[in-house]
Formats: sequence, structure tokens, C-alpha cells
Amino acid sequence: MAEMIPVKERMKRNQVQMPEQDPKIRIHNFNEVPTGYTKEMAIYEAQRCLQCTPPHCVDGCPAEVHIPEFIKKIVEEDFAGAYFEILKTNNLPAVCGRVCPQETQCYETCVLNKKGKPIAIGRLARFVADWARENNVHESIPEIKKKNKSVAVIGAGPAGLTCAADLQKMGYDVTVFEAFHTPGGVLVYGIPEFRLPKEIVKYETGEIEKLGVKFETNFVAGKTKSIPDIAKEFDAIFIGIGAGAPRFMNIPGENLAMVYSANEFLTRSNLMKAYRFPEYDTPIKIGRKVCTIGAGNVAMDAARTALRLGAEESHIVYRRSRKEAPARIEEIAHAEEEGVVLNFLTLPIKVLGNEETGEVTGMECVKMELGEPDESGRRRPVPIEGTNFVIECDMVVDAIGTLANPIVPKSAAELGVKVNKWGYFVFDEETMQTTREGIFCGGDIARGAATVILAVGDGKKAARGIDKYLSSGGSLKESLNK
Repeated sequence: MAEMIPVKERMKRNQVQMPEQDPKIRIHNFNEVPTGYTKEMAIYEAQRCLQCTPPHCVDGCPAEVHIPEFIKKIVEEDFAGAYFEILKTNNLPAVCGRVCPQETQCYETCVLNKKGKPIAIGRLARFVADWARENNVHESIPEIKKKNKSVAVIGAGPAGLTCAADLQKMGYDVTVFEAFHTPGGVLVYGIPEFRLPKEIVKYETGEIEKLGVKFETNFVAGKTKSIPDIAKEFDAIFIGIGAGAPRFMNIPGENLAMVYSANEFLTRSNLMKAYRFPEYDTPIKIGRKVCTIGAGNVAMDAARTALRLGAEESHIVYRRSRKEAPARIEEIAHAEEEGVVLNFLTLPIKVLGNEETGEVTGMECVKMELGEPDESGRRRPVPIEGTNFVIECDMVVDAIGTLANPIVPKSAAELGVKVNKWGYFVFDEETMQTTREGIFCGGDIARGAATVILAVGDGKKAARGIDKYLSSGGSLKESLNK
């Protein structure tokens, strides 16, 4: 059994880097880029942890994971114990270990971050979750007294899955309604295989189903059944449908056939398996030179996917500088390693092409410079007069963000659920309850496009809010069926 080493020795150790596929090889496949820690790597990295009191790393974790406790168990080589420790608060450890932006969360609050590299908490969580899956280790749930209350969870993304799992563990009867044919939400339609293998999502969703959570797929809330009708059958509702409507720049030429939204492009590739055509009957036409507008994780995903699908060149076009790019540092680095061309301080103003055939021939852009900060705190990009130029391309992907899909909010409005000017739900930060008692929300439909881990955090807060509401005698269906 490994042991904790003296503090001075821990401070001297460098962070263990995770092995990765060679960029020249990985651009020709959809296999996961980082290949994971070995047992020895995980123990060595875990031994760096100072086991601080209080543990500031936990303050940076929306999923409220008991970080020092699970890391200590890795040092003790009790990997099953480490896995169970994480599951106390997070039912998606393998997912979060891969896609959580740890550098702005637990890494940022880690004490070691002040004098070097923080503990690689995400990589350790991934190791533990992968070890448990590979060794067929499952959580043993003690028998819970049923509370005879039912909750509908609309949307099987990270917020909905988390809320459902937490409520089921509390003793509630939970049913998840999902519009697609498989649970996972953005985890299956938005994030590529090379960042998050779909077998991981399927496994962790399956573990949540084993808790007793029921899933109904191909169910479009607001269409298959209205929110008021669902409300008549359940004591509370949680809405975590994401923000799946595409956003465009509204510049000339965006109506051309070879201009995709990132939503459509990635959904075709990820959920519909276009990258495995003709094994899966979802063809997708890829340009020779592809321009992706935006610099968030979704943009990087689209640009990197285009290369893997056969594009000779793949460009990122972003109006701000590299420093302001919303994507994780790791994702930008991976894109660059793979040959994605990064065009910063560049604003697209027109897509060029043939209106009759729908062909794209290029994109007119203008160079930018950074001015004073705007309402987001980032310096506002300002066009430089006379710097117009054309990037030659035959396909464009818009990845500048998403909007709230109005179907569910419109249906929920019949019960008094209000939205803000952007179409997202108005809610209470502490309980995640909307303006209608008994209806709660979380994730992107509440906050706008954000991260998986923030959605997980919302799901946890909402579960507690729902428990408080139901425990105090509240019941949505009873209030409607009087």
C-alpha cells in the first residue's frame, strides 16, 4: 500500500501529465485523445495532495465532491472506496473527469496552484471512475424508505441526470423525459467522441437507471404532452432541457447550403454517428477548407471534428484575442497541435458563394483590435478600418453560442413560469425554483450556455429545493387537481 509522503517531498513533485495520442495519428480517428493515468501515475499524483484543512479545492467544485477524501483513498490504493466517495455527491464522475473545466474550478482554489501546478483532481476522478467501470465495481445503495411523491425530470442532460439521481436516493419516484432516442443531452449530441466516448455516458446513465430512475425517450415535452398535463401527474417538475436552438451571426451569405450551425454539425456527427458512415446511415458533406466562427469549446469541437471527417484545412475565426477565448486552454492546445489554424482578432462580415447552387467560396473578414471592456468584463473588439480580407473556404460552421428552445418555456408559461428577455427561466438561486411553485429548473435553460459541471451543480441544488418543497407538504399535481 502506498503512503502519504512528507509535505516537503509533496511540494517538490511535478504534476503528472496524462498520456495522449500523437496528434498526427489522432486526427485520423475519433478515439479519445487523453489515454488516462496508469495506477502508478494516479498514486504518484495523489501523493502530492496536502490534505488541507479546510479543503479549499472543494469550494471550487459545483458538484461538491469530497476531494481530499477520495484522493486519500487513492494513496491507500482503495480505488473502490475512492469511487464511492465521489458518488456521494456526483453520479457522473467519468464524465466530469473528462469535460469539467477544472482549471477555473477546483484547480484554481487548490493551495498548490499558488506555488506551482495544482493537484490534477479531474484526472484522478477519471482514473477512479474508469477503474470502477473496468473492474465491475458498483455502488451499493441502502434501502431507502419511499416518500410516495413523484417527480418529472424533463431533459436527460447533466442537470437532469444529477437531479434525478439525487432525488431517487432521497426516496422519490423519478421519471426522466428525454426528446432524443438516448439519454445524455449535450453529453451525447454536443461533445465529440474524442473528448467524451459515448460508452462512458451510456454507462453512467445506466448506473443512474439502476438506482430506480425511469427513462422515457423520444418524448418532446410541450409537444408529446404539455407541461400543464405533465404537472397534473407529478408532485414536482424539474426542467433541464439545455439551450439547443442555434444562434447565427445574421451576416450576408449565411443562407448558403454549406453553412452549418454547430448544433446540426455536431449532432449529426456525435449522436447520429456520421463519423462512422456508411455503417450508420447519416452522411455529412465536409468541405475541403472549413471555417468555424467562435472560440468556445463547441467551436474547437467543430473545427477538430472537421479535420477528422476529411477537411484539408480547418480554421477558427474569432473576433477577440486568444486570451479572451472561452474554450479550455487544453482544448485550444489540442486544436493547435492537430493543425487547426487560429485566426484571432478577426470578424466575419460576409459569407461568399453562389446563391443558386448554395456553394461557399470564402468568407470576408475584417481585422479587429481590443478597446475598452464591455459588460462581460472582456475588452470590446473594434474593427480596424481598411483591413478587409477574404479567407478561402467552402464550408462554414457557426459556433457563436445557442439560444433557449421556446417549446418548453412556451408550454410552461401556461402555468405562470416566466422567462427573461433571452428566453431563459427566471429562478431562485438557492432552490432553483421558477416563478411557479413546484416547477424547478437548471443548466443552460436557466443560465444560458454554460458548462457541464455548472449544470451538475444546478441539478444538485434543485434536488434539495424539490425535497424541501415536497417535505413541507407541497404538491404540484394536488394544487392543479383540486
